[in-house]
Amino acid sequence: MSLTRRGLLTAGSAVGALAATAAAAGPAAARPSQGNAQGNEQGKGHGNGQGGGHGRFRTGFDRLSADGYAILKGQRVGVVTNPTGVTSDVRHIVDVMHPDRRVNLTAVFGPEHGFRGTAQAGGSEGRYDDPATGLPVYDTYLKSGQPLADVFTASGVDTIVFDIQDAGARFYTYIWTLYDCMEAAALAGKKFVVLDRPNPVSGRAALGPVLDPAFGTFVGRREIAQAHGMTVTELALLFNGEFLADRPAELEIVKMSGWSRSDFFDASGLPWVPPSPNMPTPDTALVYSGTCLFEGTNLSEGRGTTRPFELLGAEGIDHAWAAAANALDLPGVAFREAYFAPTFSKFVGKTVGGVQVHVQDREVFDPVRTGIALLVTAKQTWSGFAWRPDNWIDKLTGNTRVRTMIDAGADTDEVVGAWSKDLAAFRSVRKRYLQYR
Repeated sequence: MSLTRRGLLTAGSAVGALAATAAAAGPAAARPSQGNAQGNEQGKGHGNGQGGGHGRFRTGFDRLSADGYAILKGQRVGVVTNPTGVTSDVRHIVDVMHPDRRVNLTAVFGPEHGFRGTAQAGGSEGRYDDPATGLPVYDTYLKSGQPLADVFTASGVDTIVFDIQDAGARFYTYIWTLYDCMEAAALAGKKFVVLDRPNPVSGRAALGPVLDPAFGTFVGRREIAQAHGMTVTELALLFNGEFLADRPAELEIVKMSGWSRSDFFDASGLPWVPPSPNMPTPDTALVYSGTCLFEGTNLSEGRGTTRPFELLGAEGIDHAWAAAANALDLPGVAFREAYFAPTFSKFVGKTVGGVQVHVQDREVFDPVRTGIALLVTAKQTWSGFAWRPDNWIDKLTGNTRVRTMIDAGADTDEVVGAWSKDLAAFRSVRKRYLQYR
């Protein structure tokens, strides 16, 4: 997203070899709820894509609306959403719910980039009345704890519904909007409902370093892997059961139907709406959890181009970087020597050299290992390589190890191996909250 949102994947084995088996949520996660139970049915909804061989795909919202919004009956409802909260025919859920007499929608809450998506990275829309519906829109960006609870209280809602498309990475900040809103809802005494959408890069495995709580920020509040391999309802259950257990949210989830853990975004049949300005396609999400690490360096991560996070480079880099990266023979990916001129962000208006990341087989491609390999080879082949002075890389990776090991000359396998124990522990916790096979 921005210098405020990121993520994806690895820990010694390729993604294709890591299949996660779904299990019921742990007892601490949430009480059994109508929304949770609905996920095992095949009710009618808006969705018309095919997903995972389990029948017609439906989002959480599709299933909620098909059930007549039964779990919201008699409640004043506020929705936390952004432009990705759409049906398969690209109607926004707020525009669908607002005129529907079966639900009493009274407020909208906008995250980073805003409800309608008018703000760039690191910005929001503030408080205003939505011109299309007349609904009051409240700003949640950079609010948490009691200040955010006060916003929920002031809005007058009884129940808060969350529906935002995630990108699958710990540093993509919408999952921390989810976390902050759950915590604030508990403080304000509000019910919290999470509507599910696909993890666009599949949900097969958790990969990459696990956050050290000492490095908690809005690009990583709590101890999850860099590529979490979960959907937003699964994350909500994990947050409630592991991190908010002392004061959990009154949580209900509405699962998808027709989605499998092995599915990438295109299996859903949903239209791709960019979750943020620099996440233009599902291809971006494939690489993002690894190449977003370049935000922590003096290289361009491709912002200001048509291929953010796929194009990486800086002034003075030549063919040697692509050659070194290709020599590693990483699974499912190749690197092209590339030159580009960003229209904003780093190196604006200047022609820089670097690489374009080409994913050739997404089943075996490992974004996190790839991101580490590119950092290692960039430092080896370009004398100008440097970390951002504020050590932003430590916030993105969730600890100091990646930076210090690369500085000490560690190779890709050594860096990746350093997080294996922490990742194994997270995978064990994660398994308890998985809802899909």
